[in-house]
Amino acid sequence: MTTVTLPTVPPPPESRAGADHRLPLPLPGRYTVDPCRSLTELTAWYGPLPTLRRRVALAGASLTVPADTEATEPAEQGEHAAYTAYTERAERAEDAEHSEHAVGRQHPCFRFEFGGRHLTAALTSEHVEETPGRLQLTGDLDVNGVAFPVLLRLRVVERSDDRLLVVGRARLPYRLLRRATGFRLPWRRPATRLRLLVAAEFA
Repeated sequence: MTTVTLPTVPPPPESRAGADHRLPLPLPGRYTVDPCRSLTELTAWYGPLPTLRRRVALAGASLTVPADTEATEPAEQGEHAAYTAYTERAERAEDAEHSEHAVGRQHPCFRFEFGGRHLTAALTSEHVEETPGRLQLTGDLDVNGVAFPVLLRLRVVERSDDRLLVVGRARLPYRLLRRATGFRLPWRRPATRLRLLVAAEFA
């Protein structure tokens, strides 16, 4: 499988008044999505104008949270305290990557499988960044055997210990995607960029 590398600089996490004080991921385990409780949509844009908007079938989706991932922060903590705890945990995880104990360390993993006439691909996360009420996924969109880099930003709508409802989007440069993977829209649908909208309930 070929891998495409694009220079990306993710923006800093956004703070949001009233956001959930707990970190977004549920308790450790494997979660799946009922296709009846999901929505995926592909929109093509040519400059400011949408030229195509189609529903995309979600053939499957899963979330794996390893046992060493802390899922929540105490509810009595404020947003600043929760985010501070998150950054400290991230720093500890980064330090662990350089230690012998980091060998084989597992990380949370999202996987979305799209199937249908408009898009057949699989999106797998390589890194999941948590902030209160938000998840930012960096990973690859596998199209025709080519791994195209993707940044998917998710907003946590609802969360419990065994359930996660998210909605978010990824923006893809159409010309680079077409050149790298061979993915093409109908010739009557010009585009400069694509937007992939995902809403899913993991349980």
